Amino acid sequence: MADQKIFIFDTTLRDGEQVPGCKLNTKEKIELALQLEALGVDIIEAGFPVSSPGDFHSVEEVSRIIKNATVCGLSRAVQKDIEVAAAALRHARRPRIHTGIGTSDSHIKAKFNATRDEILIRAVQAVKWARNLVGDVEFYAEDAGRTDNEYLARVVEAVIAAGATVVNIPDTTGYCLPDQYGEKMAYLINHVPNIDKAILACHCHNDLGLATANSISGIRSGARQIECTINGLGERAGNTSLEEVVMIIRQHKQLGFYTSIKAGELNPISRLVSDTMRMPVQPNKAIVGSNAFSHSSGIHQDGFLKDAATYEIISPDEVGADGSRIVLTARSGRSALAFRLQKIGYSFTRNDIDTIYERFLQVADTKKEVIEEDLHRLAHAYTGSVIPT
Repeated sequence: MADQKIFIFDTTLRDGEQVPGCKLNTKEKIELALQLEALGVDIIEAGFPVSSPGDFHSVEEVSRIIKNATVCGLSRAVQKDIEVAAAALRHARRPRIHTGIGTSDSHIKAKFNATRDEILIRAVQAVKWARNLVGDVEFYAEDAGRTDNEYLARVVEAVIAAGATVVNIPDTTGYCLPDQYGEKMAYLINHVPNIDKAILACHCHNDLGLATANSISGIRSGARQIECTINGLGERAGNTSLEEVVMIIRQHKQLGFYTSIKAGELNPISRLVSDTMRMPVQPNKAIVGSNAFSHSSGIHQDGFLKDAATYEIISPDEVGADGSRIVLTARSGRSALAFRLQKIGYSFTRNDIDTIYERFLQVADTKKEVIEEDLHRLAHAYTGSVIPT
């Protein structure tokens, strides 16, 4: 059986922009949208058009410029929202309206003061309104992670019958465990008679640090679209990280999936998003963090220097990173010290390194990192020569 494609739905410009301080203007949205398209993203959620005149304009301009990817606009299950989204998307070559409503009892009672039957009627009506305006309609069942599976299946069946082409099963609060989320997808695959008429999508939040694991569990159970953001940006603790799910799929070929993402562009776009949205990437972030390919432990450094695959399952080049780094600290070993000294032009014997290493540890115990200038001093102190100025 041939590998199956997982569609990558990027919501950096919509959910990612909801991070405090990460607001984007139209020019910035256009720049990032073009890079997302170049990255190979299948669907770009450009914004929430009814939320403000500025966002309407941004979605409209992104729609004009994007040539290959589907451009998506978010709406609530409100007729005006849907009509405004359609208007903002009118220039898109491949427009999609993303509409929906909360389906958990918590949302039904607290947010809408409604009943399950009333929400079902509103969901179907929203999809019909959207389908009258565009051919590609995605429905989101907000808080699906905490929605009763039997009721969720009723909603999914009804919105597909009304014309939804994609049904999004969000773990809005990041509540689910991976097995729970996967079982929810499997339940829908097995209990919704018309499930073959639509694509199931994962939209997972990271409140418990499980967004990536839940998304992978979701596709293993039948979903074929992952909704994610660059650097995992998003509400509260963030969304599923695009770079993480893409590289998991790429590394674990036994899963039988592939994406259209150009992996070599992951680090460049990560830096662009970080700079544009003024949100630093944590150093230990998988794939794109500054420490993702750094080695400071002596045991790790020794193994890495003998064979990079001992401690790196991904090549830095594969994801567009600058390269691996041997970082010298008090935990580093002799092989790393010798390697770094050689890199800056020194050739010492093993006995030389043994002697220099004792002084190196004294320096390392006083600093977070031993830098190149320190190495020159160590080398010249050992040889008795003067450090060139």
